[in-house]
Amino acid sequence: MRQQRADYTLEDLLALPDDAPRVELVDGVIHVTPSPTLGHQNISFLLTSWLRSHAPAHLRATQAVGVALSHNTSRQPDVLLCRAGLPSDRSRLRPADVVLAVEVVSPGTRRVDRFAKPGEYAAAGIPFYWRIEQDPVHLYAYRLGDRIGPGGEQQYELVADSAELIELTEPFDIKLPITEIVA
Repeated sequence: MRQQRADYTLEDLLALPDDAPRVELVDGVIHVTPSPTLGHQNISFLLTSWLRSHAPAHLRATQAVGVALSHNTSRQPDVLLCRAGLPSDRSRLRPADVVLAVEVVSPGTRRVDRFAKPGEYAAAGIPFYWRIEQDPVHLYAYRLGDRIGPGGEQQYELVADSAELIELTEPFDIKLPITEIVA
């Protein structure tokens, strides 16, 4: 009955048992996310490893940690670059803790990863968003721009995209050969 009323909150997520399935909370509705594919997981792992070895010491790369976007919305980006020094027992981050959110697009998540999540992350003020398409692997890098959406929120602007090499100066100097995130 509560699911029909869409009144779940972040507190309800925190009360779930440790062995609960991977879920996201969107406008008070709990969404169980399907298990990712082997290809998806390989990209996520390799990108996390690459970011860990190349990011400056004040940033930390991790995978699938929740981000509380509002009192009734929480997402779990596939890869996160967050500020270092956060307590390691945190299972939910604040948008201010997150520098980069990355989604690896799967057949079942195309619409959400391409449209819903970028809007939610931008509205929460997460400075950078990357979307990685599979088959073939292609990375799209965005940063918060000056464009304002219909609701008055900032929107992302595309700053780079490639199936070969991503070169960026933000959030740090990046020269990422796409072959390094493909298994």
